[in-house]
Amino acid sequence: MKRKNSWVCFLLILAGLVVGGLIGNVFPAQSWLNYGQVFGLSSPMVLDLGILSVTFGLTIRITVASLIGIVVGIIVYRFL
Repeated sequence: MKRKNSWVCFLLILAGLVVGGLIGNVFPAQSWLNYGQVFGLSSPMVLDLGILSVTFGLTIRITVASLIGIVVGIIVYRFL
């Protein structure tokens, strides 16, 4: 029995997320593809330690197109 690599699954899901987001941006006339929610920090957090300043920020935008891309990535992984 062939054991599947979980890194391949992660990379295919990530690729599906990116390609789905790209498709949503390429076809702006299809407004239902860009329907979604944004999660994360609206403004970055800054940690100033005097000699070192670190800025933290993360925003995740989940849309219908990116969810479709994730599902396609999982389907591709199942057929590998």
